Amino acid sequence: MLQISYQTELLEAGCDEAGRGCLAGPVFAAAVILPPDFHHPLLNDSKQMSEKNRYALREVICREAVAWAVQEISAARIDEINILKASFEGMSLAVEQLNPSPEFLAIDGNRFYTHLTQPFRCIVKGDATYANIAAASVLAKTFRDDFMIRIADEYPLYGWDKNKGYPTRQHRLAVRQHGLTPYHRLSFNHEIDQLSLF
Repeated sequence: MLQISYQTELLEAGCDEAGRGCLAGPVFAAAVILPPDFHHPLLNDSKQMSEKNRYALREVICREAVAWAVQEISAARIDEINILKASFEGMSLAVEQLNPSPEFLAIDGNRFYTHLTQPFRCIVKGDATYANIAAASVLAKTFRDDFMIRIADEYPLYGWDKNKGYPTRQHRLAVRQHGLTPYHRLSFNHEIDQLSLF
């Protein structure tokens, strides 16, 4: 069972992102403050959950969280500052939207750079350890999936309703056949010779 938070002395927000490895679409980041008694048996790292359970949990999180926020960073901004900095920027902006403002941040991953003044802790596989980070991963993933499904109607040839912008064989072949869209990250490798890696 997940622990609710990394520490309990300060009001803590869990932070995570979704979409770092995609060829297209924004990266989405979320920050969540959960009540200290929050528990849900389905909550886990969003990558380990079914789509149905992720969306069911999103409703619970949005309803029961003390505060939550989701921020998207566009493909153009990713190209401008790189995907790692874009992920950090998204998490920082999501934290700034929280009310009340957290006093401590639990960050999924092994590093974090920010202009925020709150103390923080980076936790590898934090989304599989702490409920507040797992909740952030669920929000980031589901809000991003919603975005990709919407733009799949605009560009149906790339299969974004299924691959969500990740570098699947279908997606790379579509890039070779039809070129890049305004939603593609120009700084990422879209070449077909990378197909053997996926």
